[in-house]
Amino acid sequence: MTAPHTTPDEDFAPLNFGPSSAIDLYARKTEGYEQRVADTLALLQQAAAEHPEQIVLANSLGAEDMVLTDLIARHQLPIALGTLQTGALNPETTALIPAIEQRYGLKVEVYEPQHEAVVHFVKTHGDKAMYQSLALRKSCCQVRKMEPLSRMLAQRTAWVTGLRREQSANRGAVPHREVEANGRTKFNPLADWTWADIWHYIDTHNVPYNALHDQFMPSIGCAPCTRAIAVGEPFRAGRWWWEDEAAKECGLHVKAVNTVAA
Repeated sequence: MTAPHTTPDEDFAPLNFGPSSAIDLYARKTEGYEQRVADTLALLQQAAAEHPEQIVLANSLGAEDMVLTDLIARHQLPIALGTLQTGALNPETTALIPAIEQRYGLKVEVYEPQHEAVVHFVKTHGDKAMYQSLALRKSCCQVRKMEPLSRMLAQRTAWVTGLRREQSANRGAVPHREVEANGRTKFNPLADWTWADIWHYIDTHNVPYNALHDQFMPSIGCAPCTRAIAVGEPFRAGRWWWEDEAAKECGLHVKAVNTVAA
């Protein structure tokens, strides 16, 4: 793996299409859309019923999770909202936390990494460690994402994610629900949604979304590890773009499972 020698902004410049929004670029109604929305709502309702007061949406503050947030709020589902404030997010991303609370009147649980662990990691490896090796990048994800996620899920028997099969080859077989090795159930209600579906829903319901999506960033993570993509590039090409395609996960969605159900 070759480490980049420039910052993300210097490393890549997106093609200039002129002024437009992600809604303009992506939103369109496709065949079967209404049924996918209905099926997603039914699964969310089932998940909430099966795990009363013990289920959380792990909101990445990306477009998919904003759709799920809207569905949960619109139908008053008893599913908690949680997010990871890694300490390395863009301001456009963190701005969605108060936006959600104001728009929907729902509290967002914010989980931050342990301060001492972040300080130790940066002091030991530097603030650009993620570019040096896959091991260091994953260690950074462990400190900033995995450990806070473990606290988010500690008292929960289930969680909801915005994973979709279309996002990458690694996610091509994402089921609608799965039971993880620790017995916790993971629900992926948008598994069969398309990118056009996501933006059609956002457009139809005026859902707030991350402004970085308007800057050609379909998949958004921490600032040092996210860049814009160009036409024709894969959906997650802007994440950890210096790594091999097969390595592009932070660890949140690569755990072994015991059983899988469609």
